Amino acid sequence: MYRFLVVIEKADGNYSAYSPDLPGCAATGATREEAEQNMYEAIELHLQGLKEDGLFIPQSTSFAEYVAVR
Repeated sequence: MYRFLVVIEKADGNYSAYSPDLPGCAATGATREEAEQNMYEAIELHLQGLKEDGLFIPQSTSFAEYVAVR
């Protein structure tokens, strides 16, 4: 099992998603939930492609943290 951080951002009229640990792997959606589901599928396809090409699947090294500022 693999775990990757996914960043979802509000864009103009939709949402976009990407994983810092998987360069080139991105997705969009009309809603946050749709972008998240599309990103899940994009990651599955990305990893499948890496495996088929005999390439290294990177380990996740990214993390996220909210910082409160006054």
